[in-house]
Amino acid sequence: MTRLVLASGNCGKLAEFAELLAGSGLECVPQQALGVDDAEETASTFVENALLKARHAARLTGLPALADDSGLCVDALAGAPGLLSARYAGTHGDSAANIAKLLDALRDVPDESRGAHFYAVIVLLRHADDPQPLIAEGRWAGRVLQAPQGDGGFGYDPIFFDPAHACSAAQLPPPLKNRISHRGQALAALRQQLCSIRL
Repeated sequence: MTRLVLASGNCGKLAEFAELLAGSGLECVPQQALGVDDAEETASTFVENALLKARHAARLTGLPALADDSGLCVDALAGAPGLLSARYAGTHGDSAANIAKLLDALRDVPDESRGAHFYAVIVLLRHADDPQPLIAEGRWAGRVLQAPQGDGGFGYDPIFFDPAHACSAAQLPPPLKNRISHRGQALAALRQQLCSIRL
């Protein structure tokens, strides 16, 4: 079993990673359990933010580090909230306020123009100065609903409509959501890469 530090303080993400990594031979320890606070996300791309978080956790713990950065990108808003998804309304992690602000921004936009996608990038660093990080990405296409539906998931899940299953992400059973989501796709791609390297 290889021990990694998971560079995230998001409870929803931690639960998803635990399920997605089950049986992988990787033991992911949340950074908070090792006394590591969140890194400041100052980069201008998802991949750079993920690398910042992974380097921060690896440097402070001496362990390999796994980090992701993800967001909801809305076509009608030129890709917003994008990198600012978690703090779209100002306070980091206030999902209700973020959803309210997004729905207000789209209040006059018809269903057919509410296309959106979740995007995730996951990086794995073998050590803090790893010059060849493993990088994988995932994209989940759908649209933004007019109002929240369902009480599962986290973040923007209640207003993200998955056309393949005709319901919101918050209405999907967790195992199904974890398999088809942006984060699930990215982690599956990362696991493929892990088959060919040693940590």
